[in-house]
Amino acid sequence: MAALVFFLVSQRAETIDVSYAQSPTSSESREGNKDAGLSDASVPPVDELVARLQAERVVRLPGAVAHWDEARVDQLIGGRDARILVAPPGLDEAERKRISEAKSQVDGDEREVVTIVGTTVSGGILEVSPSTLDERRAEFAVGDVTGLISYLLAHLWKQPVADSAPDFRWREPTAAELAPVEAALRADGRYTADGATLTGVPGEAARQAFDGAEPLVAAFPRQPFGEPVPDYGPALTARFPARPIVVLYGLWVSYHGPNADAFADVAAASTYAQFGSHLSSRAYPQDAVLGVYLDRVIDIRYAGLFDRPLPYQPPDPLRVTLPVLPWVFAGCVAVFVALSARAVRKPRGLARGTGAGARLGALTALAIEVSGLTDGESDVALTVALAKLDSAREAIEEGRKPDVFLAEAHSQLDEVARLLGRTDYRPDVYVGRQLV
Repeated sequence: MAALVFFLVSQRAETIDVSYAQSPTSSESREGNKDAGLSDASVPPVDELVARLQAERVVRLPGAVAHWDEARVDQLIGGRDARILVAPPGLDEAERKRISEAKSQVDGDEREVVTIVGTTVSGGILEVSPSTLDERRAEFAVGDVTGLISYLLAHLWKQPVADSAPDFRWREPTAAELAPVEAALRADGRYTADGATLTGVPGEAARQAFDGAEPLVAAFPRQPFGEPVPDYGPALTARFPARPIVVLYGLWVSYHGPNADAFADVAAASTYAQFGSHLSSRAYPQDAVLGVYLDRVIDIRYAGLFDRPLPYQPPDPLRVTLPVLPWVFAGCVAVFVALSARAVRKPRGLARGTGAGARLGALTALAIEVSGLTDGESDVALTVALAKLDSAREAIEEGRKPDVFLAEAHSQLDEVARLLGRTDYRPDVYVGRQLV
């Protein structure tokens, strides 16, 4: 009952004055116009592409960024006829059309052509997208599309899907690698490695994203495929423990620093779930990707998920109810045992241990109850029993022992029960039941 009362009381309507401001970022798509993210890459004419696809198993065009584990993919292909066309990101509509026409001329019932534009993998009428953050990180930080190719071919050939987990490995940066990064961050809060495309950090968005704190930003180009990637985030966090730190590897953005466990994965999953397929086929600079990421962090913070008071939540009655249940159960068992102990007491022993007056009353009640059922021989036995009971009553009134009369009345009533064929009217049974 106490647990029930606590549960009901905790359900009372409670209110709290909590409001969240409107995020200052634009609610419109950040993808930009249709010409954004185009590169100066060129695609050969259709005839040249067809000739190369017929002659070569893998055709890699200049500027292509995708890589894969050739041993794993070759093992999956086996003796089948498959071609892979790898194109750079940022192609315009005319270049995409040339690739599509070349593919349609080479592709057939006995040959499968896989096209990779940037890191977007497609074949037949299908296009494959990563489903985990690890796969997205391998795609944008290294250009690894091994799992995407394997999944696509297995699906096209109706085979069991092999393990598609990317072979992405971290390593600690060396002192020589870390020193220039740390020095640049201490100097002006930004480091851009050779080959990186970051030219500036949107200061206002960065401060809004991290509650007024200016983040440290380190940008690196897409990392070499097949080699462990230096993990600058933890190393820089150890040197700048109170500062937000953003590290870019190619088009992959990772956050380290205060509250990283709370929202880093949420921000990354949200950003790349919405823009991943667009980023994989376009040639965006790191500035654009960082801006999109910072806007998403601002949206998440203004949504009230982190660093803000949450609306009232009633206490969970389950935390009180569960500890009480064993004690409630033990109390029920104790009551059950107590009631059962009273029920197993012997009627006969109780009847024999009672006084003469109580025995006389019980036998008299039995005689009255069977009087309407007797006839013939049972009438005679009942008459004798009534006489003995009258004698026992007189003996008790005069202070004499009535045991002899009660014993004879008991015997006669037992005979009545035998003649009637009713064992429930035997004195031992009936008298015991009356005296319990």
